[in-house]
Amino acid sequence: MARGDLLVSLVKASAEGDHRQVKATTEAIIADERAKNHHLLADRLTRAMANGARPARAGFVGVVRSRWRNYAVELAPRRRLEDLTLEDLTVRACRELIEEQQRAAVLRAHSLEPRHRILLVGPPGNGKTSLAEAIAESLSVPFIVVRYETMMGSYLGETATRLKHIMDFARTTPCVLFFDEFDAIAKERGDTHETGEIKRVVTSLLLQVDALPSYTVIVAATNHPELLDRAVWRRFQLRLQLPAPSDKALAQYFRAFAQSLEQPLGYTPETLSSRLGEISYAEAEEFCLDIRRRAALAMGRDSLQGVVREALRFWHKRKQVAGV
Repeated sequence: MARGDLLVSLVKASAEGDHRQVKATTEAIIADERAKNHHLLADRLTRAMANGARPARAGFVGVVRSRWRNYAVELAPRRRLEDLTLEDLTVRACRELIEEQQRAAVLRAHSLEPRHRILLVGPPGNGKTSLAEAIAESLSVPFIVVRYETMMGSYLGETATRLKHIMDFARTTPCVLFFDEFDAIAKERGDTHETGEIKRVVTSLLLQVDALPSYTVIVAATNHPELLDRAVWRRFQLRLQLPAPSDKALAQYFRAFAQSLEQPLGYTPETLSSRLGEISYAEAEEFCLDIRRRAALAMGRDSLQGVVREALRFWHKRKQVAGV
């Protein structure tokens, strides 16, 4: 909504005694002020909302602004969408979502909301986290990564409460909220081997996701989509598959790497792709970083071709140790 529409909605909800709408509209105004870097005003609004809703808990602002940091970490997004090697349809889908977020006012003028819920599926090491980070970079918003090791509690209701702290923050601050290994907290509730507590967590999670405003982009990633609760799938407006790279995709990756160097590699991108075999993008990136490190330490004593040859020998031994 435009600022004027938010104010009208706030006054109307207040006059009608609709406390739920008052809270939602106030959160939207707070998010709008924070997006404009008006943090003092946003904090004052947050305190006013907390004091009105919880007069006995003056520390509620700490819950919204500080306590969430116990269960999530904020990272500065550095990866860019154009730096990633992705399928054309995946890039197009992401650019469309980014445009919707950046031009949300146009959509809202037509009574529409931008898409903001994305599910990424694929084997490990093939760009799910990097893509979530790149979306945050494109939108110029914080990249918030949920930490399961601190969020998951052993007592009844503890995990759901901690999850709510994270969501409370996300509702008042435009950001990209990233859940890696999403199947850890969104497991199928019909699984008889799961405890009643995890089922309550899934139910709470679904309600919290539904309540997130469209200026909060939630990205969930999983290597095991078959473990997700059936109700989880319909919550996500964009579902993208990030498969392991083909030989052609790896060659494209190594071609871009070769172009970034001052000396010729001595190997064609197709040869490197063939010699390395089936690897993930993360492994391809580590291979390229190995070459950069060894070339920097060689200080011109060894040719780049020799550095690449030694790197290939090392990676072949590494695969033998791993039994690949």
